[in-house]
Amino acid sequence: MADASPFFDRLSRRRFAAAAATTLAAVATPASARARLLSTETIIGEGPHRYRVRHHFPQLPDRFTWQTTHGVALDAAGNLYVIHEGRKDKKDHPAIFVFDPEGTFVRAFGAQFQGGGHGIEVRKEADGEYLYVCGYQQVKSFAKLTLDGEIVWFRKAPMEAGGYAPGEDTSTTRNWTRQGFLPTNVAFLDDGGFLLADGYGSFRIHRYDKDAKWVSCFGGEGEGKGTFKTPHGLWIDRRPGREPTIVVTDRAHDTLQIFTMDGTYKETIPGFGLPANIDTLGGLMLVPELKACVTLLDEKNAVVARLGRAVERLDEIKDLRKQPDKWLDGQFVHPHDACFSPAGDIFVAEWVDTGRVTKLEKIA
Repeated sequence: MADASPFFDRLSRRRFAAAAATTLAAVATPASARARLLSTETIIGEGPHRYRVRHHFPQLPDRFTWQTTHGVALDAAGNLYVIHEGRKDKKDHPAIFVFDPEGTFVRAFGAQFQGGGHGIEVRKEADGEYLYVCGYQQVKSFAKLTLDGEIVWFRKAPMEAGGYAPGEDTSTTRNWTRQGFLPTNVAFLDDGGFLLADGYGSFRIHRYDKDAKWVSCFGGEGEGKGTFKTPHGLWIDRRPGREPTIVVTDRAHDTLQIFTMDGTYKETIPGFGLPANIDTLGGLMLVPELKACVTLLDEKNAVVARLGRAVERLDEIKDLRKQPDKWLDGQFVHPHDACFSPAGDIFVAEWVDTGRVTKLEKIA
């Protein structure tokens, strides 16, 4: 998210594709937001939601540098995939990095996303696992890749949807208007298709079939209840005991919006601080918030934990994201994406200049 302007105005999700009350906004910061130093460990959370904090979990080899981390995803073997935005003047630098379950570097690829790397997901299909990647800024595209980085298909703006500026399907010029195409994240459908959030462009959610052909869309710019102001992230909520629904992070409105599977608006969950994306595991929903917090909701969408919350420091220290010497253990700065492991660990990518990926190890 070199998206500083919008900032102020994902069997589990990344493993593969498997309403709170209005008073949510008034919930006081629970003890789960506070960190405790036990011996040499930093522990955050309370009760069944306690985690050991490992900031800077994956380490890059010296020949590479983090350039604003954006997204995280896990494959079946537990390998971690991280995408950073990257600087477009470093065209030969990879934008996607792979680490083994211990955080050791394995491989890197994806230079074509440099300067606009954004969302990343892993999906298990009939013939294996694949990455789905979104690029914004001048990249303005989304793609399906093998786990080794080979392109299966590569797509630009769906002009058949209408509403896009002429040439938007070939342009490499950033267009932050509602006639631009700046995709941010994807969610997987049971029929083999997927949903694509045009989170910084048209503010619409596009539906594609299993062959990546455009089908339909919903949403668009508006004040909520079916329309959006930066629909940045999305996922399919398949938690047990619930009818499957589409959940969209309406980031600039600080809410989650819930839709039926055909895209009909159902309800809004308020009380977040720039929610960026979603994952689910068991009865829990995971919501990374750009305003220095990672939130867990239970099966009734009530808040059960606010992890690493440090919202006040964003007000106290200008451009904290650019000052790693002022970051504190057990506190987040700008969580931009997060995902569960099957064991309940959480991986968090933050929108900070030097990049940071944290592993929260669940304590039994």
